Amino acid sequence: MQFKITQQDKDALCRQAPEFAALIKQADVQSFDCSDDLFFALVQSIAWQQLSFKAASAVFARVEKLLDPITAKNLLEASFDALRACGLSARKIEYLQGIAKARLEGTIDFESLPQKSDQEIINQLVQLKGVGVWTAEMLLIFALGRRDVLSFKDLGIRKGIMLLHQLDSLSEEEFEGYRKRYSPYGTLASLLLWQIKDGGLCVNTEKTPKDLG
Repeated sequence: MQFKITQQDKDALCRQAPEFAALIKQADVQSFDCSDDLFFALVQSIAWQQLSFKAASAVFARVEKLLDPITAKNLLEASFDALRACGLSARKIEYLQGIAKARLEGTIDFESLPQKSDQEIINQLVQLKGVGVWTAEMLLIFALGRRDVLSFKDLGIRKGIMLLHQLDSLSEEEFEGYRKRYSPYGTLASLLLWQIKDGGLCVNTEKTPKDLG
């Protein structure tokens, strides 16, 4: 499955939020491939938590080699020491084993999740130990390709909004206003806001509106 970004999407977002109009001409936002295995994506997400890209890639490569393939059954049958040798912390191993048990026992029906709404998916996933709202929202974007995700829990997205609108602070209530402003193109907005936060897009502070008017 692919998350497709079209010129029509960009134009529609800019009509709703003109502050993106100049930035989107600079932006390198492209379509991307999504995972078709939500369980695999969640295991990867947990393994990657709080690690640099290089370290996370190395750890997950060892996990993939050990389990080959990554399934709930293989994960539960792997010894603690073998998983620890991959570079996983004891806490991450606990989280991963809990996720594997939830799949095997049917506590979470991973196969049916793609048919559910964004909020229903979040509500299901956060029942798993080690899975918070932010993790669930990132899975909505990068595993399921959902098109209207703007995460208040993501510091980079909040920082991007603050830079774009020259704000010193951003409350959850104010954030909700921007979420509605960008909807139903929240995911495209997220991709742009991450680039603003990272310095990849230059914000014109003289012309950028500060309000939601």
